[in-house]
Amino acid sequence: MDVGIEGISHITFVVRDLEKMAVFLCDGLGAEEVYDSEGGNFSLSREKFFVLAGIWIAAMEGEPPSERTYRHLAFKVAEEELPVFEQRLRRLGVDIKPPRPRVDGEGTSLYFHDFDNHLYELHTGTLDERLERYRAGN
Repeated sequence: MDVGIEGISHITFVVRDLEKMAVFLCDGLGAEEVYDSEGGNFSLSREKFFVLAGIWIAAMEGEPPSERTYRHLAFKVAEEELPVFEQRLRRLGVDIKPPRPRVDGEGTSLYFHDFDNHLYELHTGTLDERLERYRAGN
């Protein structure tokens, strides 16, 4: 019997305020809220489920990370959509980070933190493009 990983099942974020996370994911990134356990928790705490680009994202009430790190979740977007996302996120008061230095050909990114210290990236490149660029050297 061949056993293997099929893909990512879901990604869970622990947040202080589920309603604020819902606004961030839905209004900021275009997710759809599909579940709210309010009134009947089946897990460790109240939670909400979202679908974003076909990915199941769970948000659970709790104590989020106390500090910010470079550990992040990156979503693929079209280059021309980056300014639209940046505008939406700025309207929500999201902390947009300055871009990191890049070499030509590895894509463009928008880095930002949610309201609970989780870092996200919207990235325009692909793995194949990046590997091709890195193989070319300086």
